Amino acid sequence: MKIHLVDGTYELFRAFYGAPKRTGPDGREVGATRALVRSMASLLSEDEVSHVAVAFDHVIESFRNDLFDGYKTGDGIDPLLRGQFELAEAGCRALGLVIWPMVEFEADDAMAAGAARYADDDRVEQIVLCSPDKDLGQAVVGTRIIQRDRMRKKDYDADGVREKMGVSPASIPDYLALVGDSADGIPGLQRWGAKSTAAVLTRYPHLEDIPDDVAAWDLEVRGAASLARVLAEQRADAELYRTLATLRTDVPLAESVDDLRWRGPDAAALAALERDTLGDLRLRLPSM
Repeated sequence: MKIHLVDGTYELFRAFYGAPKRTGPDGREVGATRALVRSMASLLSEDEVSHVAVAFDHVIESFRNDLFDGYKTGDGIDPLLRGQFELAEAGCRALGLVIWPMVEFEADDAMAAGAARYADDDRVEQIVLCSPDKDLGQAVVGTRIIQRDRMRKKDYDADGVREKMGVSPASIPDYLALVGDSADGIPGLQRWGAKSTAAVLTRYPHLEDIPDDVAAWDLEVRGAASLARVLAEQRADAELYRTLATLRTDVPLAESVDDLRWRGPDAAALAALERDTLGDLRLRLPSM
């Protein structure tokens, strides 16, 4: 079997900015949720999709906001999008999907935790992380745990992550700590660009492996002296940023592998959502 773990928040955001707006029977804006539910129905219709969980940021803030004031918050989110957070969860639940609504942790943490946990089951052939977010690359393991960009229909195994990011999956948190990640509010360090960071981390995979003294570096990289100086002066900041970029695999998830098997929609709940909120979805779901 294959397990598909979906970043529902990413899917909802993508739908909000890409799908047509739509007012539901109760007057609410529901276009993004309609598109998300249809997207999940389409996923269920694909070959080898039988075990699925969808992770959501029930709130945008997480434990990381307690560690760093600059970390991303829910400020500035369009109210029409925010108003669909719980509705999106309800829609996926009505489809019969397992959902993970995260509060203390983030959706990516749940996906990383699920991947690490379910990979230990010998029945699992492969785990597919359905999100293009670069921080999820750290959860990729060989060809057993892969990342999928559903929109571009492209998969990334460990070799694919190296080709895309320039570093191995295990070095992704170190990479994001140095380069930064504007989507998450991680500023990174000055002068540490993508190419130079990838070159350094290819030789020294983690922050603690990089010598403070450039004279100890045994690779040639442009601006090495400046890079070494900045890191030596801001190493504590870089280590904090790496903590922010590191996905947690200790998220408490109650479901077993067998619990993730899709057994069809909750017909009553789905009918009620269509009637009262979402309107007719005209879903084409696989027969059980």
